[in-house]
Amino acid sequence: MKISKYLSLAEVTRSDTAKRKGISNMPTAEHLENFKALADNVFEKIREHFGVPILISSGYRSRELNYVIGGSLTSQHCIGEAIDIDMDGSGSDVTNADVYNFIKDNLTYDQLIWEFGTDDNPDWVHVSYSRNKNRKQQLKAVKKNGKTSYINFN
Repeated sequence: MKISKYLSLAEVTRSDTAKRKGISNMPTAEHLENFKALADNVFEKIREHFGVPILISSGYRSRELNYVIGGSLTSQHCIGEAIDIDMDGSGSDVTNADVYNFIKDNLTYDQLIWEFGTDDNPDWVHVSYSRNKNRKQQLKAVKKNGKTSYINFN
């Protein structure tokens, strides 16, 4: 099933952990509508701009899956409003930093997170989009005393 021109339901629900543990990872109808809005307003625009496949490392997470992997209790992944993009190893010249900066400079989003990595390139990019309100919040994920913290990254 296609969510949008370039994005399939299989891509956003793929999870090795869910498969291994026998966890259902199918979105509700409302969560699917959220993903369609995210695809139309963010994913498709990234894909069209760069002209190469955009690799999603994490999409939808059912509450059970999110719990098993230790995700945030308020994760937008659980309601179909967030994807993680990782272009490392994609075979294209597009970097995670390129994706981050394109989103920051050109798109409407709720949260945009530079996930770890270096000052030059994040390990991956988290982006969320809400059908209700988009804060355009920019954060950077860092480790402090072994725990993940988020700092403003404007």
